[in-house]
Amino acid sequence: MDKKKLQKSRMWKYFVEAATEIIEEEGAKAVTIRKVADRAGYNSATIYNYFDEFSHLLFFASMRLMKEYTNEVTSRMNAETCALDQYVTAWECFCTYSFQQPDIFHSVFIRDLGENPDDLLEKYYEFYPADLVDVPEEIRMSLIEQNVVKRGNPILKRAVEQGSFDGEVIESLNEVTILLWQGMLMNFLNNRIEATPEEAASRTMFYVREIIDRLKS
Repeated sequence: MDKKKLQKSRMWKYFVEAATEIIEEEGAKAVTIRKVADRAGYNSATIYNYFDEFSHLLFFASMRLMKEYTNEVTSRMNAETCALDQYVTAWECFCTYSFQQPDIFHSVFIRDLGENPDDLLEKYYEFYPADLVDVPEEIRMSLIEQNVVKRGNPILKRAVEQGSFDGEVIESLNEVTILLWQGMLMNFLNNRIEATPEEAASRTMFYVREIIDRLKS
């Protein structure tokens, strides 16, 4: 990496780490451009030299706080050989962590990320490659896909090959389960349901399993 790119990388990380610290201390809703700039030691305008959208900065900072989730989902999915079991396990981890950290998961998977969101995860792992160490290729492709509706596809395609599903249903299965989770998370965030994080995760998984059971071959 040449000197100019190295400097840009360092500056980018300064702002991401500053935003991450604010989330850890005060929560995602407390993050502002001015707070991040002050903590990093630069003026607010400088941030926009490195991030096209404020939502991108929040996305990258939130990703820094998802390491525990990515470690657990990788470990638990590695323990399964059946693709269907991997899919269910992935959903269990996703529900557990997303309702424990709803603002963070909202920033990564639901928040409006502007015009060009598709390369954000790839860019994140370019700057933080250690976060993907020892992640198998199939799981890596699922993790690196920013579009949450597509995240389950590599596993579901293998589930079709193993005879768990008809190939015609996996697109609907993936989309319906995602929409279910999004609705539950938004209701949880907006205090439209009375539930603890554990209860919300359990209820969501109940419906996910119901949908899976109805569509199995």
